[in-house]
This record gives sequence, structure tokens and C-alpha cells, in this order.
Amino acid sequence: MLRVFLIIAIFFGTIIAPGAAEESLGTKIKKLLQATPTPTPTRKQRKRIAKKSTPTPSPSASPKRKKTSPTPSPSPTPATKSKRKKRSPTPAPRESPSPSATAPPEETTTPTPSVTQTPTETPQPRPTPSPIPEKKGAPNATISPDEISGYDGYPPKIRQIVEYGLDLTKRNLNYIYGSADPSAGGMDCSGFIYYVLQQNGFINVPRDSSQQYVWVRKAGNFHAVLSRHEDSFELDALKPGDLLFWTGTYKIDRDPPITHTMIYLGREKGTKKRIMVGASDGRTYDGKQRFGVSIFDFKLPPPPNSGDAKLSPVFVGYGRIPGSIGD
Repeated sequence: MLRVFLIIAIFFGTIIAPGAAEESLGTKIKKLLQATPTPTPTRKQRKRIAKKSTPTPSPSASPKRKKTSPTPSPSPTPATKSKRKKRSPTPAPRESPSPSATAPPEETTTPTPSVTQTPTETPQPRPTPSPIPEKKGAPNATISPDEISGYDGYPPKIRQIVEYGLDLTKRNLNYIYGSADPSAGGMDCSGFIYYVLQQNGFINVPRDSSQQYVWVRKAGNFHAVLSRHEDSFELDALKPGDLLFWTGTYKIDRDPPITHTMIYLGREKGTKKRIMVGASDGRTYDGKQRFGVSIFDFKLPPPPNSGDAKLSPVFVGYGRIPGSIGD
């Protein structure tokens, strides 16, 4: 276009006056030159170049990113996926704790029942097993009230005491020193007297044999026995239900030195021998040594041999239970 334009201008310049032609050409050229830099095509080309350059770097960058990204992309994408999966499992474990939360209550329920049994294993309470040391000697002996001569004529209160004592002989109770409770598995001699009398309304009965002796003596119902013979007149006042007292059955320092006590039952129908009931650690009945709460033969011990250093039981006497006379 410029060339055509110049040719026309030269052609007209030759025809027109040179001065006027030059001025017109100069102005036209200036106009043209001023118009040429502004023409939009050049700017459009630059814009197009800019547009081309802008898209070109993006595709070039994108393939480069694609080339670089394909290799790292699989790793990051799974990472992101894994992260998303990990984030998704995080809610999953949140759901899992709910089942786990259900599981521990089951575990807590299982231990709770077991707790009742360790208290049941702890019921190896030493009181219950200890009262049952291996039973020595023959089994505990017992009889019925009908086997006692003249039992029907006993005072009601005495029959009540005798029957209660005979009932304890059927429970296979052992001799346990210091016990006055059959639920412990056994009792000692004074514990037997204390328990039987307490259960039958004698509230003021003392606990140990020495004080039980004092209790009877103070009531004025005691009969001392010095003889060693069973047919001694000193035993003429002996009646069923009387308390019997010994000294020297074991070594102890107490005043008075009474160490053993039992309840007199009377005479057995068949044998006519005197019998008694209580707790002992080795007295005999029917020729056999028995330990615990049982029926025993009432015999006066023989006199000790001179120079014998061993303990020798001595029967000291008997007496009515205070409050039982006239019942």
C-alpha cells in the first residue's frame, strides 16, 4: 500500500509544481508516518504475539508440568488420595471407636461378675478354715434325751439347756481355744457353756471358766469335791444341769486357777454311768478319745503320781446354774 501510495504521489508530483508537491508529500508522509505507527495491525500483531506468547507458554508449561507432573503426579495424587483416604479412615476409626467402645463395656461386664467371686475366693476367711483343723480321735458322740435316765423328771429349764447342748453335739464342731461361736467351726469348754446359757436366757454368765466358777460360788450353790472316788458322798448332791469345774487341765496363771468346765447330764440308761456335755481337747466317751463338742464320760481323775512333773487335772467341784433352781 505504501508503495502504491508513493508511486501516485511521485506521479502527481511531476505534474504539480515541485514546491507544492514536496509540501504536500511531506505532510502526507508525516500523516502517513503518524498513521503507520498507530495502525492497529502492528498492535494487533503485538497483541497476537502476546496472545500467542501467553498461550504458548501455558501449553509449553503445561506439557512440561505434565511431563514433570506425570512422574510426580502419580505419587502426589495417591498421596493426596491416601491423605484423603487417611482422612476418610480417620472418620472410620471414629466409627471404629464406637464398636470398640461397645467392646470394653462387654469387658467391663465380664470383670464385674468375676469381682463377686474374688470376694468369694477371699472367703477363704481364715476363721472358717482354721476352725476345722484335722479332727483328732473318734467322731463326736451324741445321744438323744430319751437315753438319759429319769430325763422326763428334769425341770423344764434344765431340759431346755440339756437339749440345746445335745443339739450342738450333732454339728461335728471341733475344739477351738478362744471361740464361743459354733459358726466359727468349734468352741472351747467355757465358750460352750457361755453360748448355751446365753441362748437360753442367762444374760450375766461370764465368758471364761475361772469367772464362771466365781459366778457359781457367789450364788452359794457350789459343792467342793476333794475325794477321788466316784461313790464319794461329796457327789450325792450332784444333779443334771450342774456346772462341773476342773483345775490343772493346762498351764495358765489365773485366780482362781479353774481351767475346765462342763454341764452334767445325769446317768445313761443302758450303762448307768455318769455323762456330761461340752467341748474338750481329748476326753473320752465309751472308751474312745474325742475332740470337740461331744458327750463325755464324767470320771474323777486319779491322783497324780508323786514326782510327776506333768500337768494333772483335778476335779474341784460342781454347782447349780444361778437362776435355774426351782424352774
